[in-house]
Amino acid sequence: MSQGDLVITYLKYKTYEDLLKVILYSSQSVLGAIPLLYHITYNNQEILFIQTGGVGSNTVHYMLSKEKPSKKFIELKRLTGEFSFVDKIGSDGMSLYVPILYLEKSTLKFP
Repeated sequence: MSQGDLVITYLKYKTYEDLLKVILYSSQSVLGAIPLLYHITYNNQEILFIQTGGVGSNTVHYMLSKEKPSKKFIELKRLTGEFSFVDKIGSDGMSLYVPILYLEKSTLKFP
């Protein structure tokens, strides 16, 4: 898909585990940038997504969820990829604490 001159690629995942691997692998990159995890209700569907991209392109990694996330963060274990929903940032140095940002609107048009 394209919005203006920006090419957008949508990748749909079946599980949280697969979607969160994008964050795990991004955090291990040279830049160490951790993408944000967004939630939006779109066409009566609960969608969680991550945006990654480069010059002139953007990739939206997303999944459909049966319900809205019940907590504000995901605690993601760096070594195993195991995760749990938590209310606040903890003190486990081997975990990433990923905030879930709840969007009201977005210009993205999910397939």
